[in-house]
Amino acid sequence: MKIYIVSGLGADFKVLERIEFPKHCELIFIDWLIPEKNEPFEDYVKRMAEKIDDSEPFCLLGYSFGGIMVQEINVLKPAEKVVILGSIKSDKEKSNFIKTGGLTKIPRLLPVRLFNDKAANVYAGIRKLFDPKNPKILQYFKVRDPYYLKWSVEKVSEWKFEENPNVIQILGDKDIVFPIRNSKPDYVIKGGTHLFPATKYKEVSKILSEVFCEKQ
Repeated sequence: MKIYIVSGLGADFKVLERIEFPKHCELIFIDWLIPEKNEPFEDYVKRMAEKIDDSEPFCLLGYSFGGIMVQEINVLKPAEKVVILGSIKSDKEKSNFIKTGGLTKIPRLLPVRLFNDKAANVYAGIRKLFDPKNPKILQYFKVRDPYYLKWSVEKVSEWKFEENPNVIQILGDKDIVFPIRNSKPDYVIKGGTHLFPATKYKEVSKILSEVFCEKQ
C-alpha cells in the first residue's frame, strides 16, 4: 500500500523520519510547492494532488498543515485511509488565536518581508516554547521561502472545512498549536507537544502499525 505523506508548515520530513511504518507500506513524500502569486488555494491543492497516482489504492498522511492539505487532496482523490498527526479535522477545531487571525485577516496584511529568513529563525525559536525538550528544532524548519510562509499562515487561519468522520486523528495532549480540548481525536499521545511525531515516535509507530495493518 502506498502512503503519500505531507509534512508540516515549513517543515521537511526529518520530523517524521524516526516513525516506523509497517513493512508492506511504500512511503511517498510530497514536497511543499511554492505557491504562485495570488494562486487560489483550490488550485494549489490540485497541483499538490498531481503527484498522486489514483489508478491504484493509496492512503494519505499529513502532519500539522500537511494534515489540512491531505484532507483537501482527499476531496479530489479519495484515499483508502486519511491519517492526520497534530492537525485538525475542521475549522471548528482551531484555537482562538488562529480563529482571530481568520476573522481579522491580519495574516493577509502582514508584509512578506516579515517572513524572510531572519524572521523564520525567530519563528522557529518561538516554536521551542512548544517543545523545550527539542532544542534542534531548526533541523525540521527547512522551507523558508517568504511568500510560501506568509501564504501558508493565511491559508491555515482562513481554512474552512466540514469534518470527515472517516479521517483518523492523532493529537498530543500538550499541543499548543492545535489544543486537544477543541477536538475528539481517535488517538491521544500522552505528554505529546506539537512535535510529538519526532519526540514520541515509538508511540506513533505503534498506532500506525494498527491503522495501516495489512488485511488478512
